[in-house]
Amino acid sequence: MERGAEPGPELGAVLEAVEGRGGGDAEAVERVLAWYNEENRATFRFDPADEDKRKKLCEGILNILEKDTKTSCQVACLEALRILSRDKKVLVPVTTKRNMQILMKLAKLDTVEDPLERVSEFPVIVEALKCLCNIIFNSSVAQKLSLELNLAAMLCNLLQKCKDRQLVDDIKCFDLRLLFLLSLLHTDIRAQLRQELQGVQVLTQALESSLSVRWTEEYKAAEDRDRLPLSLQETDCAIEALKALFNVTLDSWNVHSKNESHQFRYMAAILRHCLLTTGPTEEKTEELHSNAINLLSNVPVSCLDVLINPSSQEETDIKYNGMNMGAIQILLDFMEKRIDKGSSYREGLTPVLSLLTECCRTHRNIRKFIKAQVLPPLRDVSNRPEVGTTVRNKLVRLMTHVDLGVKQIAAEFLFVLCKERVDSLLKYTGYGNAAGLLAARGLLAGGRGDHWYSDDEDTDTEEYKSAKPNINLITGHLEEPMPNPMDEMTEEQKEYEAMKLVNMFDKLSRDELIKPMGVRPDGTMAPLEEAVSQYHTSKQESSDSD
Repeated sequence: MERGAEPGPELGAVLEAVEGRGGGDAEAVERVLAWYNEENRATFRFDPADEDKRKKLCEGILNILEKDTKTSCQVACLEALRILSRDKKVLVPVTTKRNMQILMKLAKLDTVEDPLERVSEFPVIVEALKCLCNIIFNSSVAQKLSLELNLAAMLCNLLQKCKDRQLVDDIKCFDLRLLFLLSLLHTDIRAQLRQELQGVQVLTQALESSLSVRWTEEYKAAEDRDRLPLSLQETDCAIEALKALFNVTLDSWNVHSKNESHQFRYMAAILRHCLLTTGPTEEKTEELHSNAINLLSNVPVSCLDVLINPSSQEETDIKYNGMNMGAIQILLDFMEKRIDKGSSYREGLTPVLSLLTECCRTHRNIRKFIKAQVLPPLRDVSNRPEVGTTVRNKLVRLMTHVDLGVKQIAAEFLFVLCKERVDSLLKYTGYGNAAGLLAARGLLAGGRGDHWYSDDEDTDTEEYKSAKPNINLITGHLEEPMPNPMDEMTEEQKEYEAMKLVNMFDKLSRDELIKPMGVRPDGTMAPLEEAVSQYHTSKQESSDSD
């Protein structure tokens, strides 16, 4: 909840107490800052008239922090600075090399060897990291200084100190959040993490630690069905690690070495465990799984086979062809939930649809398992494909969505499930729903896509075979035979109606309200004259001549 700007006199009193600190009463400064922090804990919009006072307050706080003062006073100062740093306009005095180094020192980022042993210092470290998060997020100057001060390397070092340590979850969480922000806002730091600092390995280990993964064999984590959900802190740590890893692994589709392949398989195995893990609430679980799916989209598709490790006898998860499909089922359930949500399809739905499409395109067992659920053998064809509550119905509805990206990925997913065969896709969706995809792929004349699939064939049900002759190919469902309105017309009436229709189309064409189109021999669309001409040329070239 947002509060209004704080009153001027109180701010003046706080500034006076902070600026009069030199050798004065530290308790008084701590007391007045504690009051200020409590009053403005939820303040995000500040009074422009007090901007200069807030700048001076930032400077005064940093002067106090530079001196050796007691822990409780440091915490109060840092909390106040964190609140003030929400305002981009007051960050000019803060974003200097000296002041950044003060905060880095308080966050224990300047000491390579010192272990995290003094628990009393932990609140100071956490607050300093929070301040750095706000400052770097709101200041491009601070982002550039971060590269100059080698902040990313220091954060990776602090993250290593947090390994296997108790009571450091908050430190670890804000360390990871800061790495996420740096990798998001500064491409040079992202490259530094990936190439120099072994960021993928460091962050993957942090994720593994947050999820408490136990390995039973290579690329296979133990599945403890009686395990309690993750705590809120563990979930937040895992989410921050996933977000940072997403930035660092962008453009990772091409794996060039055995070591890279191992690293991504190891990551995919942890992400599989993550999908099978729950958080403290349903909302947190969805956020955790959403970030895991985003990161899986960066993993080279050849490394995603670890999502379906062979199933052991004692496992009771969903199996298919001897493989454990528990993680794939969660992806399917997540996809359907996002469809049912009915909003933010581009951000919320397209990542999981893209991931499932690539998995199905590359891994036969995943495709067959998903097709059995999404496109089961057709029996009842009395309703249109887009009408109903099944997953197929929901996906077919998306094929005509107003968002071009959403309808393209929904159509592509179904097309891949049909092994990129046009006749199979039309059977499940109808020509009207599939026309957009087929036009874009140059397949309006039929055929199949470029990707190779296994030769196993679909078998039609007896119900579908008997109904097939009467199915409307455009709508994709069984229709009652309609009476032909021309049956009772004379030849003159038929000719009159035909010429009337021709004249209507001709007028629309001449007024450029419509443009008649045709299908070329290669299945792509073209103006009607061009398409007809190409058909005649193709026919002449293929005919025998004396």
